[in-house]
This record gives sequence, C-alpha cells and structure tokens, in this order.
Amino acid sequence: MGGAQEPSEPAGPSPLAIGEVQAALGKRLDDVAKILAGALVAVAGIMTTLGLNSKFVFVALNNRSWPIYVASLCAIIAIVCSIGALLIRPTGRGVLWETGVLVLGVIFYMASLSIAVVGAAQAAGGNGRPTITDVRLNGPRSGMRLHFGVHADGVQKWSHIEVSVNPKDSGDLYWSVLRPDEQGRVEQQIDIPLSPPAGTSVVEIGAVNPDESEPGACEAKAQHGPACTELHIP
Repeated sequence: MGGAQEPSEPAGPSPLAIGEVQAALGKRLDDVAKILAGALVAVAGIMTTLGLNSKFVFVALNNRSWPIYVASLCAIIAIVCSIGALLIRPTGRGVLWETGVLVLGVIFYMASLSIAVVGAAQAAGGNGRPTITDVRLNGPRSGMRLHFGVHADGVQKWSHIEVSVNPKDSGDLYWSVLRPDEQGRVEQQIDIPLSPPAGTSVVEIGAVNPDESEPGACEAKAQHGPACTELHIP
C-alpha cells in the first residue's frame, strides 16, 4: 500500500507575493508621479529664484522668447504623464506602463527645468536692442546743442551700439561706438553742439546694434531693428 503523498511545493512565487511586490512598486511609482505633478510649480520656483519676476516674464512674452513657452509646455506634459501614471492599475503589465509613462514624465520635467534656466537668463539679460530717450534741442540755430540718451540691455561683451546724427539724406554730423559694461548694458547721455548745413530742416538720430540688427527700415516690424528719431529744426 502506498503512503500518503506529500503536498508538492509551488513551482514559483505565490500570487500573493507577486501582488505585494507589485503593490509596493506601484506605491513608489505613485510617489514619483505626485512629485512630478508639481512640475509647473517647481519650474516657476526655479525661474523666480533666478530673478525671473513678472516684469521679466512680460518682457520675455513680448519678445516671444521661445524658452518660456517650451518650458511651460514641457512642464504641462510632465504633469499629464504623472496624472496618467496615477490612473494606471498596479498589475504586472500596468507597472511596466506606469514606469514608462513616469520615465517620459521625468524627461520632460528635467527638460522643462533646463529650458527655464535658459529662458530666465535671456529675459533677465535683455536682447541688445537700443532705444533713444530724452531728446532735446536747446539754444538758437546759430548755437544749438543736441541732447539725447541711448539705452540698451543684453549687449554681448564683444558687440557694440553705433550711434549717428545726420541731416536727412546727407552725411553724418556725429557718429560714435558705445561699448557695454560688464553687465551687458549701455547707458549713455550724449550732449553735442549741432551745426547743420544751411537749409537743413530735419536731423535724424539713429542707434543700432549691428550684430543683432535685422535688415529693413526703422518702421519695419523687426524684433532687433534700429532705433530712429527725426528732429525737425525750427
């Protein structure tokens, strides 16, 4: 007579053990997803830390600075990935899907942070475009003096701003090259005697960054076009 047979050992891990591992892994992935859900807040915090306040944000948006738009888009995609990962059931295949979605979210999250740094630097530094301010003409025609200011931010250290004063359709009465300081800023007040040729009724003042300027007249819709002012002499 045969004895009672011993119960055979299971060939692999029990379904209960597999479920516990999947549940633990799913919880860890959920924690990562929750962290990624704050991607937009984190990116905004990074830009604020770097000095990208509301003033620079408006400057960047006005100049259509692509890093601001791309960083925001990447942060939104990271949030979408994290929310999608939270909705995936922690089954065997579900854990794989959740892992893939979270890896994608992390990639977009890191890209968003990196691009946000670039956007903050660009917006805070300006774009090298000059402006002409405080234009004044003092004294009689026989002894006139012309006063005006030139301002520019974000001028590259190897670049410069060219300033010229000339009667309309004639040669220069005044021409100068202004170099930026160590912060990439040009801030110059110019005060010169003005002795235009007889019959001159209009004097043009121009300021341009030749390394950034786009071709076209002063009225052209160009982001880096020259700054121009016409002064009518009485």
